[in-house]
Amino acid sequence: MKKVLFLALAAVSFSFASCDSKTENAQEAQAEQVEEAGEAKADAMEEAGNEAGADSVENATEVKADAMENAADAQDAK
Repeated sequence: MKKVLFLALAAVSFSFASCDSKTENAQEAQAEQVEEAGEAKADAMEEAGNEAGADSVENATEVKADAMENAADAQDAK
C-alpha cells in the first residue's frame, strides 16, 4: 500500500513540475517552427546537390532553435 501511495505522489509531483507557462509554450513552438523551416531548407539544398551547405544550415538552425528553447526555459524559471 505504501508503494502505491508513493508512486501516486511521485506522479503528481512530476505533473506539477512539468507545467509550463503559456509564454514558454509559445516560445518553444516558435523554436520548433524555426527548426522545421531550417530542415526544409536543408532538405531542398540537399536535393539540389549541396550536401555540405545543407549540413551547415541544419546545424545552424538546430543551434538557434536550442538557444530559443533554453531562453524559454529560463523565462519560466523566474
